Order: sequence, then C-alpha cells, then structure tokens
Amino acid sequence: MNGFNLFDAEEKSLEQAEELRRQLESAPEPVKDGIASLIEAYSRSVREQRRLVRVSDRLQAQLASVNQELGRRRVEAEDALESLKAAQESLVQAEKLASLGALVGGVAHEINTPVGIALSCASHLADSTASMTKLFEADDISVEDFERFMATVKDTTGLILSNCERAADLIRSFKQVAVDRTTSERRRFDLAAYIRETLSSLGPHLRQAGHAVRLDCPDGIVMDSYPGALSQVLSNFVMNSLVHGYDQGRPGTLSITVERDGKTGVRLVYADDGKGIAPENLGRIFDPFFTTRRGSGGSGLGLHIVYNLVTGTLGGTVSADSPAGGGTRFSIQIPLAPNT
Repeated sequence: MNGFNLFDAEEKSLEQAEELRRQLESAPEPVKDGIASLIEAYSRSVREQRRLVRVSDRLQAQLASVNQELGRRRVEAEDALESLKAAQESLVQAEKLASLGALVGGVAHEINTPVGIALSCASHLADSTASMTKLFEADDISVEDFERFMATVKDTTGLILSNCERAADLIRSFKQVAVDRTTSERRRFDLAAYIRETLSSLGPHLRQAGHAVRLDCPDGIVMDSYPGALSQVLSNFVMNSLVHGYDQGRPGTLSITVERDGKTGVRLVYADDGKGIAPENLGRIFDPFFTTRRGSGGSGLGLHIVYNLVTGTLGGTVSADSPAGGGTRFSIQIPLAPNT
C-alpha cells in the first residue's frame, strides 16, 4: 500500500494531461495525436513502475523469508557444530584415558616382576629364619649352619632391596607421568630424563613386540613447559608405530633424536623403520578421525591429539614424512618455554 502512495504525483499529472487533451479538442490533428501519444506513453510508464514496485515488494517479502530461513538454518548449523565439537572433545578425552589405561597396564605388568622376585626372596628368607629359629631353640646351631644362614640373608636381602628399588623407580616414574598426563601442569624438567621416564613406562609394549629404542638427547636441556603433553606426544608416536608401522612378529627400531634449535628451542625427531605412510595419506594423518585401521581398533585421533598438543599446549610445529626407503619420521620444533 505504501508503494502505491509513491504514484500520487503521477496520477495527478495524468489527470492534468487528460484535462489538457480535452481542452485541446479543437487543436489541429497532429497536435492532438502528439499529446495523446505522450499521455499514453506516460501512462504505460506509470503502469510499468507500479508493476515493478509490486514485483519488488514480492521479492523483498521472499528475501525476508529466505533470510529468516537462513538464520534458522545458521542457528541449527551452529548448534550442530557445537555438538560435534563436544563429541570430538569427548572422544579425544576418551583416547587420552585409553592411552593412560594402556600405560597403567604396562606399568602394572612391569612392576609385577620385581615385586614377585622380592616376594619370593622374602618367603625364602622367612623359611630360612624359621629353620634357624628351630635350631637355636634346640641349641643345635653349628658354625656352618650360621654361615649358611648369613649367606642366605645377605643374598636375599640384596635381591629384595634391589627389586624394591626397581619397583619404587617404576612407580615414581609412572606417578610423575600419570600426574603430568592428567593435570597438564607446567613445570621445569630435564628433557632427557623425562624422555627416559616416558620410554620406561612404555617398556612392556616395546619388549612384547621385540622393538629396540635408541635415544640421542643431550643432558642438561631444561624446559619450562608441559611434560604431560610431551609424554602424550611421544606415547602416541610409539603406539602409532606399534599399531600401523609393523606387521605381527616383525621387530623394528624406534629412534628419538633431540638437538637444540637456537637458544630458545629444541628439535625432536621421532622415527621408525616400519612400513611407512602411503603418499596419498601423508597429508591427512593429522586430520581428526582419519585412520587406515577403521574397524580394527583405530580411532583416528592419536595423531590429531599430537597435532593439537604440539601446536597448542607446547607452542610448536609438527610435520611428518615417509622416506622412499621405508619408515616414518615425525619432526617437532618446540620452545624451551612456551608463551602459553
């Protein structure tokens, strides 16, 4: 309705033109025909403008409806994206917990050996002590009996002490790695010592598969960073090699090489001599949910977690390549003290 109000002036002009034509009835025919043509042309122009206004109003109404629908769809898409992010975060946390669970199982298996030896030694010592007590109560202890008992005490206590120390070292390493994984706290740590602790916690998995590990890291590199994130990165590299890099029963060699990167950073290169990564997959390995082992236990989140931890928490960069001769190599560059 408001659009047609725009043509009030045109309507008045048409009325005035019609009045003028009536007044010129006695004018010559060429003049009358010219005025009639002008009036008709102007009338067509007004009708066309009215049609265009109606079309414009209709299009504006359709545009408003489309914008409203687009707004609704955008809200739905944003909600779906938030749900997807939440689901992805939940899966990432589940992957981290699964990794920690594997660490717990490995350390428990590792601790079982020294604890079992210590328990056997303690039991043997208890039996020897009971036998010596009987001889003492019977007042029938010879020098040979006493020397034999003392030798047993010395050997068994030495074994108990060394194996308890071994178990304590494993528990201490596991406790530190587990706390770092779960709390993500920043602290100062010696890089070489911490890598050795992480590899120690992964020892059962490596020995079970028969793999060897080489570490080349200078002593004295002290970082003020997030050791839990670094431990998670190294663990995911190792587990990725064990799951994807080697066929069942084929042992290999894993290597970790660390060197200073200027005064404020380090470059860590992790490599294996396994099957390598196909060229068409190399550019996708850090994508979430990408895996070549779908349906065989692969979640496709391990290397995605690595990428997020290195580029986010550790404040560095990560890249991967697969040499023509086989194997896979990951290179990360991280600062000694990230700004995060």
